[in-house]
Amino acid sequence: MSPYAGRLPNGLRLSVEPLPGHGSGLVSVALTVAVGGDDDPAGQHGMAHLVEHLMFPRMGGDDGLDSHVARVEGAGGVCNAETHRDHTVFHTTVPAGMLPDVLEWEARRLLTFAPEEAVLRTETGVIAEEIRGAAAGGRFWETALEALHPGSRDSFGTPEELAGITAADATAFFRRHYRADALVLSVTGDVDADRVAASVDSLFAPLPAGTAPADDPVAAPHPAPVPVPASASASASASTPASTPAPIRTAPLPSPVSGVALGYPLPDPVSHRHAYLAQVVLAEALGRHRLPQLTRRDSRLTSARITCGYHGQWLASAAPDLALVLLARAPGVSAEEAVDSWLEVLRDAAERPAGADEHQRAVNALLLACHRTADSLTARSVTQGRTALLFPGSGGLAALPGDLARVTPDDVSAAARVLLSGPCSVTELGENR
Repeated sequence: MSPYAGRLPNGLRLSVEPLPGHGSGLVSVALTVAVGGDDDPAGQHGMAHLVEHLMFPRMGGDDGLDSHVARVEGAGGVCNAETHRDHTVFHTTVPAGMLPDVLEWEARRLLTFAPEEAVLRTETGVIAEEIRGAAAGGRFWETALEALHPGSRDSFGTPEELAGITAADATAFFRRHYRADALVLSVTGDVDADRVAASVDSLFAPLPAGTAPADDPVAAPHPAPVPVPASASASASASTPASTPAPIRTAPLPSPVSGVALGYPLPDPVSHRHAYLAQVVLAEALGRHRLPQLTRRDSRLTSARITCGYHGQWLASAAPDLALVLLARAPGVSAEEAVDSWLEVLRDAAERPAGADEHQRAVNALLLACHRTADSLTARSVTQGRTALLFPGSGGLAALPGDLARVTPDDVSAAARVLLSGPCSVTELGENR
């Protein structure tokens, strides 16, 4: 059944996808906001992440028994949120009968956002722990993004700048960015579209729309995308480029395994969607077949993998987006030797298109991932919101199988040539660096 799509007079976008019987009588609600780490004001890195945390208010005391999370969990549901570089999403999944309550709670926390200083200080402490955990896991993706797009920032923030943010700062940021015309509310599951639309119209109509006051804090400038050749078609030149740009080297990062992280800018997933998906298929094909073969025959590498998109989530962010290659090298192998090993595989992919079977296995694996997403109500509602916000007109989950099927082996070889001819960041990984 095609999702219902509409817009309230204040600009809030609504998407409802009725799936009677799907998920055993469950419903998922995602609230997607057009604000993320890229919108953090200068000197307040982490503001969007902090406001996400503050959107889970406590009611009636500090014990948390009447908090937003407690209400959802008390109804037999689950809820969470994520702050990305270019958007923030809040998602809740509950028994279908609780949908009216969930919609009321969502509207209430938007309309009554008023954090207290004590709560804000608690949440900055929580985020500081998240930042330390992320650093321990390696900041490979964020380092590549900063190298390829100078001025870009991750969505976590820094403890130092978070410590200086006040409740008034957070409230001003919220009022500037959490406007009705910057919101997408997507509802998926065992629901009636007309009833949902009527409830949303009543509950969310009071939300303000329009631009923020001119004296609100201004976000730091967004990074300018690095130009990337968009072509991924069979008509692209079949020859490997005679020369490539010098790699952009970053400071080394600590890692329990010695290796190298390589970052590559991806085509714009909106204006060059086919080229973007060709890169996704290339990554899947290399990861499933050619990179395992490489590590078996080449003693310089102990492992090699490639992912597309924000921490491996393709189509989870608009441009700029990245492909990330992680290479683990054997003892005594230099970073340059590890990179040379990878480039041999990439040149082979550029010059020798995959056979029909190899190509179809990669596409099938991606289609399976799409079907798994379609089977999850939470993932469906989140994807609907992202599609409406970041990839308008793309067709969302329903269009992806056809889009992937149109990617050919020649398109994938052309995608490899794009990586060879474009910019690349190189980060050496190792102990005590």
